[in-house]
Amino acid sequence: MSTPAKALTHCLVLGCGFTGRSVARLARAAGLEVLSTVRTAARAAGLRDEGFEVLEAPSLDASIAERAHPSTLVVVAFPPDGETDARIHAAFSHVAAVVYVSTVGVYGDRRGAVDDTTPLPNPPTERGKRVLDAEAAWRSVGATVLRSPGIYGPERGLHLRVTRGEHKIPGDGTRYLSRIHVDDLAALVLAASQKRGETYVVGDLSPAPHGEVVAWIAEQYGVPLPPHVPLESVHETLRADRRVDASRALRELGVTLRYPTWREGMAPPPS
Repeated sequence: MSTPAKALTHCLVLGCGFTGRSVARLARAAGLEVLSTVRTAARAAGLRDEGFEVLEAPSLDASIAERAHPSTLVVVAFPPDGETDARIHAAFSHVAAVVYVSTVGVYGDRRGAVDDTTPLPNPPTERGKRVLDAEAAWRSVGATVLRSPGIYGPERGLHLRVTRGEHKIPGDGTRYLSRIHVDDLAALVLAASQKRGETYVVGDLSPAPHGEVVAWIAEQYGVPLPPHVPLESVHETLRADRRVDASRALRELGVTLRYPTWREGMAPPPS
């Protein structure tokens, strides 16, 4: 059973990339002191331009935990490499809360509905095993895990690939996509700080066939419909066919999505 976390005063974002930056912004807006880690100077510079304190570290070791307080929320937002999570997680047993940003990719090639009762593949894929091992490591220090589908926002997503002419529709376009806007994921991360040891599937309210979403984007932005290509020719993440049901997470975390469907999140900006 989950128990509420302690009151928070600080937020440490480990791996402040696309998702981490939205979490950092929201945490700061909530009054928390934010410290972020990044691997590159370019990423650090961008965050510093926004006024964030940043540690540039190509790799992390347990000493990073010295920057965390008993009232710190630690957000783990870097992809697992099979080493770092195992090396550092135990050093964070003293913090108020940990949230691990995971992926519905752990369900492998499972098709159809995915929710918090969906069994994991046995055995998992190689990539899935790395993620599941990282989840287990962080869960051992009380982390709540959020398994997310594709993440999009103003700077990244299917709508941008289509409008730039960079996208191709996999197969016949009937496989379902689930996704979540990066700002909604950040809100769920902050809400999940009040839970311990839970695992939630998250996503928006409108899984839809890939071709339907692409056709809507093309119409809205006045660009040509992308071509179809054989399913096996696209990246594995574009071959998925999952309809994520995040109802338990939204209910228990008390989050109302700002972008409940892709239509709100991917619409052209007002002219």
